[in-house]
Amino acid sequence: MNLILITERDFASTSQVVLSDHRAKHIHQVHQAEPGRRLKVGLVNGLMGLGEVTDAIKSGDDYQVSLTVELSQQPPEKLPLTVILALPRPKMLRRTIQNLTSLGVAHLVLINSYRVEKSYWQSPFLHQLDEYVQLGLEQSVDTVPMTIQLEKRFKPFVEDRLPELIQDKRAIVAHPYVSETCPRDIQTPLVLAIGPEGGFIQYEVDKLIDAGFDAVTLGQRIQKVETVLPQLIGRLY
Repeated sequence: MNLILITERDFASTSQVVLSDHRAKHIHQVHQAEPGRRLKVGLVNGLMGLGEVTDAIKSGDDYQVSLTVELSQQPPEKLPLTVILALPRPKMLRRTIQNLTSLGVAHLVLINSYRVEKSYWQSPFLHQLDEYVQLGLEQSVDTVPMTIQLEKRFKPFVEDRLPELIQDKRAIVAHPYVSETCPRDIQTPLVLAIGPEGGFIQYEVDKLIDAGFDAVTLGQRIQKVETVLPQLIGRLY
């Protein structure tokens, strides 16, 4: 936790914050909280700054920390990037959400695909997306959450909602079996589509191309989703 995220509900007064949940426990156990210690803090969807510990109490398994906070720093800018991602395996989903948040992705669309198992959409992990985003923000020292959109039907999404999503943006789909090489350092608004572990089937690739996507490749090696995502984003931005 490189940043202590706070919300409006944590304020006891204009500049005083009181924490009594897992954040207080983390401050006690990891930062060895004591009056005078200063920590990086950030208001969700707001400014960042420093919080000075004014009081730290531990009673059994209960923790409480009071901080005086001063917020004046803007959070880092998001990448002008929307990622469309076939829903990963549940255990991979947690890491993927955290990584995309840490990398500064602005918007994520989780979609269905022929090779996405139906059981993935019933996973309890889907009810914890906000938690995974928060972990990514704490890791990367950011306060603006990545927004997440769920699309359980591929064809209606591509035909009805995707055109508006890619309007005035470049759109590319990563696919190993094409000849066009993935661009570098584009620094412009982009929509990036990535398939499941087995890749998009040809019908899905064709539908994306018909919608306005360019199919690009990083080479013939088949990569895991969690490997190729940072590789692609680092190359593009």
